Amino acid sequence: MYHPDLIRHPENCPALVLNADYTPLSYYPLSLWPWQTAIKAVFLDRVDIVSSYEREVHSPSLQMKIPSVIALKQYVRPSEHPAFTRFNLFLRDRFACQYCGSGNDLTFDHVVPRRAGGRTTWENVATACSPCNLRKGGRTPKEAGMRLHVTPIRPTSWQLQEHGRAFPPNYLHESWHDWLYWDVELLA
Repeated sequence: MYHPDLIRHPENCPALVLNADYTPLSYYPLSLWPWQTAIKAVFLDRVDIVSSYEREVHSPSLQMKIPSVIALKQYVRPSEHPAFTRFNLFLRDRFACQYCGSGNDLTFDHVVPRRAGGRTTWENVATACSPCNLRKGGRTPKEAGMRLHVTPIRPTSWQLQEHGRAFPPNYLHESWHDWLYWDVELLA
């Protein structure tokens, strides 16, 4: 019987990684491991195979289906607060300028400018498109006659994960659907 997974190249067979509680380690970016890492983790007895592709890999003494979903055997506790990075900042602000709402040509803006003592912290930095950032210049939003849509806060890891669920990747293997919930209404 023909199955699309059988012609899939192994490089196109990543494994969705679930925590020990069977929730994804991360929604955005989606927690995926290359097939080699997944198989190595199986042999090191660090994961359980939840689902597999139809595609197999072979060694001289073994053949094995490539795992499509794996679950860690030990729970990894996520940190309460994520690292302050450009990517996490954009994710917190949902990849939109906090002044005009544009998603193009994004950068970041110090709400209180550094020249006025503003620091590079979660609470003082917001996502801005280049035109809004240039328009604001070295002034506060009030001085520039601009208004932030949302006041910057230090997000929790949970908040970033929730924001990440709004940005599903272009490809989701059918075996992943039971473990990922992309803002779909569940039937009662």
